[in-house]
Amino acid sequence: MIQKITAGLLTLCLILGMALAGTAFVIGAKGYGLYRQAGGAAALMEMAQTIREEEHFVPLETLPETYINAVIATEDKRFFRHFGIDPIAIARAFVHNVQAGQIAEGGSTITQQLAKNQFFTQEQHFSRKAAEVFMSFALERQFTKEEILELYLNSIYFGEGYYGIGQASLGYFGMAAEQLGDYECTLLAGLPNAPSVYALSENPHLAEQRQAQVLRQMVEEGYIGVQEAKAVLAAGG
Repeated sequence: MIQKITAGLLTLCLILGMALAGTAFVIGAKGYGLYRQAGGAAALMEMAQTIREEEHFVPLETLPETYINAVIATEDKRFFRHFGIDPIAIARAFVHNVQAGQIAEGGSTITQQLAKNQFFTQEQHFSRKAAEVFMSFALERQFTKEEILELYLNSIYFGEGYYGIGQASLGYFGMAAEQLGDYECTLLAGLPNAPSVYALSENPHLAEQRQAQVLRQMVEEGYIGVQEAKAVLAAGG
C-alpha cells in the first residue's frame, strides 16, 4: 500500500514538474520573441546614443558620490556583483509576494529597469518579464556596469515631466546635477520609485518620508553613519 502511494506521489511530482517545465519553455519562447521584436542586441547602441544626446545628459563621473551611493543602496545594492538579474532579490520578492497575496515587490535590478523602461511596457506579465531578462543579459554583455548606471540615471522618470538626473536637478532645485548637496541627492534618489506619489510639489512630506527610507538603506549598506544621516535630514529644515 505504502509503495503504491509513494509511486503515485512520484508520478504526480513528475507530471507537475513536466508541466512547469513546459510552461517555463512557452514563457521563455514568448519572452525571447518580444526581445527580438524590440530589436534585440542591435537596438542597444541606438538606445544609448539617444540618451547620450539629450541636452541635460550628465556623465556618471561628474555626479556626486552621495547620489550614486543612494541609488545603489536603494534600488540595487548588489548591482556591481550580479550579471543583470539578482537571484537573491528575486527569491526575496517571491516570498514577500506570496505573503502579501499579490505582486507587491518586483526584485528588478537597475539593468532590468533600464531594459523595461527603454524597450518594453510596464505591464506585469510573465512573457514581458522574460523579455526583460533577455534584454538585461544583452545590456550586460554590451556595456560596462558604469555605462549601464549612467544610462539608467539619465533616463529614469522623476515626476513632473523630468526625465534623467540632469533635468530633475535643474527642475526641482535650479542647479546642475554636479552641484547637488547630500540633502538634494538623497531626496532625488527616492523619487523614481513612485514619481506620482512622491511628487515634490504635491506631496513634499511623502517625498521626505521616502528620503528617510533612502538614508536608512545607506546606513544599512555602510555608505554613511547614523549621525550623518540625521544631519542630512536636518538640513532640510
